[in-house]
Amino acid sequence: MELKKNPEADIERKKNLFFALGLVFSLALVLVAFEWKQFEGGGKDLGQLTLQIEEDEMIPITQVEVPPPPPPPPQTQIVEIVEDDKELDEELELESTDLDENTTIEFVEFEEKEVAEPEIFTIVEEMPGFPGGEAKLFEYLGKETKFPPMARDAGIQGTVFVRFVVYEDGAIKDVTVVRSVHPALDEEAIRVIKAMPKWKPGKQRGKPVRVQYNLPIKFILR
Repeated sequence: MELKKNPEADIERKKNLFFALGLVFSLALVLVAFEWKQFEGGGKDLGQLTLQIEEDEMIPITQVEVPPPPPPPPQTQIVEIVEDDKELDEELELESTDLDENTTIEFVEFEEKEVAEPEIFTIVEEMPGFPGGEAKLFEYLGKETKFPPMARDAGIQGTVFVRFVVYEDGAIKDVTVVRSVHPALDEEAIRVIKAMPKWKPGKQRGKPVRVQYNLPIKFILR
């Protein structure tokens, strides 16, 4: 009589399944072993900052000894040799006798005073005048004034106004042309004014002063 096994009780039937499960479990253990990480200190130390303060190393201060400077070279004195000792002694004695301890030297500064120019008046109490009056002035101008040939040939005529200053002594100076007609006529008018004799000076409060005077000189062709 042949014995028959129950198929459910047959172990050989699930051998391949158990082998595969064991292989998978072994591989899982190996993988977990490689991937496992362990942190020191545990979870309590997470988020805490530890500071390690290092003290600065004190560097010793070293002083460098500087050698003293060398002594200065000896100064050489220049001696001037004088041939005649007697004359030198006499000069020194004279210079020493001029000044003593009680002698004081004072430096006096002289201030330079600016000399102001006298004022030139245009109107004064007593105006200056030609010697003999206006009649003599017109006579002098008519006699001394010469018509320039250049202006005569060009037919130029007119009145030249001349300005001058009568000084305190009656001298005529600072002659200038105020209104010109022609250079030839201007030169002749200036020549005639400068050639005039001294005038009677003008006075202000009884004192002679400088007075500015204007005089027209007419040049008329006839």
